[in-house]
Amino acid sequence: MMNNWTLLNEEGLLAPTMAKDFPNLPVVKAEGLHYIGVDGRKYLDFTSGIATENTGHRHPKVIAAIKDQVDSLVHGPIGIINYESILQLAKKLKEVLPDPLDCFFFGNSGAEAIEGAVKLARHVTNRPYVVSFLGGFHGRTMGALSLTTSKSKYRRNLPVGANMTYQLPYAQITETPEGLDPEVYWSEHVEKDFERLFNHQVAPEEVAAVILEPVLGEGGYVIPPKAWLQKIREICDRHQILLIFDEIQTGFGRTGDWFAANRFGVTPDIMAIAKGIASGLPLSATVASRELMEKWTVGSHSTTFGGNPVACAAGCATMDVLKEEGLVENARVLGEYALNKLIEIKEKHQVIGIVRGIGLMIGIEIIHPVTGEPNGEGLMKILEKSLEKGVILYLSGNKGEVIRMMPPLNVDKEHLDQGIAMLDEAITELELELELELELGIGDK
Repeated sequence: MMNNWTLLNEEGLLAPTMAKDFPNLPVVKAEGLHYIGVDGRKYLDFTSGIATENTGHRHPKVIAAIKDQVDSLVHGPIGIINYESILQLAKKLKEVLPDPLDCFFFGNSGAEAIEGAVKLARHVTNRPYVVSFLGGFHGRTMGALSLTTSKSKYRRNLPVGANMTYQLPYAQITETPEGLDPEVYWSEHVEKDFERLFNHQVAPEEVAAVILEPVLGEGGYVIPPKAWLQKIREICDRHQILLIFDEIQTGFGRTGDWFAANRFGVTPDIMAIAKGIASGLPLSATVASRELMEKWTVGSHSTTFGGNPVACAAGCATMDVLKEEGLVENARVLGEYALNKLIEIKEKHQVIGIVRGIGLMIGIEIIHPVTGEPNGEGLMKILEKSLEKGVILYLSGNKGEVIRMMPPLNVDKEHLDQGIAMLDEAITELELELELELELGIGDK
């Protein structure tokens, strides 16, 4: 597909680490559930801009809010001036966040929200260390990177964190010993993990915060037992450690509730939110109680572009659309429908391992049909075949072995069925190719 975009990239104008992701599809427009490519084709988008455009592409109400705001005020900066859209968004967010999370520091990106959350925790506790979990992704800026462990390549050649962080295992229900209740097993497991950590590596009174994704995102859409999260909350309370939820990917209806904290019934002390907050405009927030935020010394953290008036106007409209169109409930209902359909499809495909999901956040593990090992190479072939058929999906997992299915929350059953059917066909084609390779003796045995 040679075009001006491809030629520009070949000239080296864009850093490869920025421009060489999958599928690098040249597009001219986006509308609703679709991208329109330079080839004129419509591609069903089951990525939502990586779980960002929860209201779909260019929702009319969001676009109207952006245009109205541009006509009056484009840039702050907040603190130098004040403006209505940032205050209205804060009020709307307070209505759907669990109590007592009611005070906001707005930034531009998820990584900024994480940086703010960790800085706040260290500032108010006067403690140096932070505990995160293996498989978690919290961003690639240097502070956030010290907490990110979804892939070692992100940390290569970077002395991140200055040994100020510790990592513990994330709960993997599939690794529960046979015959044991996952809720009980993983609750006891994390208690022992923390006990070993506190006995051998760092005293609890030196730990400022524990940070985690309530559902792993880039780590492979792993859903932990509720009791595991509840036990972590209990351990943090026991030692006056602040609990931070990274809800950058799970927020704004993605899991079938406004936030995963609501879905699991566990409230953190600090929350980092972004992605779905403004339907594609750069915006994020570090959220905590007013009591906690007031301990953050004025001027110790600031921003030039954070809480931009246009982005906040888009955020307000996004919140309205999610409510008025029932998109949070739609994510719960159609997420369950899609999950059940994919579990049925799994039965006829040897390359599908575990299928798991919560709301419209569904992971499909791809394995080698002979060895049963994670098959990132096979997954990429499936994504490429799916793209040829007209649906865009994305990868996740430590070895790139888990398909991420994250359609916009306003998807309907018809388009869900359409996208799943294309994926089904792509997997069938891969399996036929693998069978042929094995017959010819050129594949893995």
